[in-house]
Amino acid sequence: MLRGGGDSVAAVEAAVRVLEDNELFNAGRGAVFTEDAGHELDASIMRGSDLAAGAVAGVRSVRNPVSAARLVMEKTKHVMLAGEGADDFAARNGLPTVTQDYYWTQRRWDELVKAKESTKGPKAEKTTKGGKGTGAAAEEITGTVGAVAVDRGGDLAAATSTGGMTNKMAGRVGDSPVVGAGTYAKNGTVAASATGHGEVFIRGAATAALSHLIEFGGRDVASAAYEVVVGRLPRLGGTGGVIALDHEGTFAAPHSSEGMVYGYLTEDGDIVTRLFPDESSSDG
Repeated sequence: MLRGGGDSVAAVEAAVRVLEDNELFNAGRGAVFTEDAGHELDASIMRGSDLAAGAVAGVRSVRNPVSAARLVMEKTKHVMLAGEGADDFAARNGLPTVTQDYYWTQRRWDELVKAKESTKGPKAEKTTKGGKGTGAAAEEITGTVGAVAVDRGGDLAAATSTGGMTNKMAGRVGDSPVVGAGTYAKNGTVAASATGHGEVFIRGAATAALSHLIEFGGRDVASAAYEVVVGRLPRLGGTGGVIALDHEGTFAAPHSSEGMVYGYLTEDGDIVTRLFPDESSSDG
């Protein structure tokens, strides 16, 4: 997309669509189940040149939520649409729709069964890793997908998409569709997409804080991303990671979770992947 002269918004949408169509990830086809055995998907996209953004939350019939988010950004005066209204908007604008069984996978079903079984008996108080017990079981899945890009014009963009947490309450919305929490892009600072404990990333305004550290604190992208993800968010009770890119192409991917799978494409066409926890999480 970028080699052909496409802009960064088109590039991040295209990348996230590929991941949404791959059942190995917790987005689109491979989304996790809610507590009522349904699927509710969230996504957002942001353009760094003018801070335009679009998001959808709790959609149940959109094949590619990231494309619905882009439509919200480009065809409405709003930033976020939710639930049935978002589904209807996407369908009216020609996006492919699916039934709930499209998202079904055996692996995610088994995860739901396991999560519900963990609520039985005297040890049911434990909830998500890194958080305090709340009496409701929800397995955190850091299989959220995202993409960040800078194009030939120096414009940044970011996009994020997720199915949320296994066994989450119906109607729960995490950080992925929230601008400044799960997604942020601003020319001159950073394009960032986050994954992890959504409630903590919202409370910590994770991706906006990262941008502010660069803009107002004079930090570089690597140190700013590390401070937010490793220094600040764990103190709020959650872990996760972020992929972050500045307008010069400097990339960082710190994580406080056990590991984070990511990859990037350089200007020279080299493809680099990081698959294991002990591999480097910051690259120039």
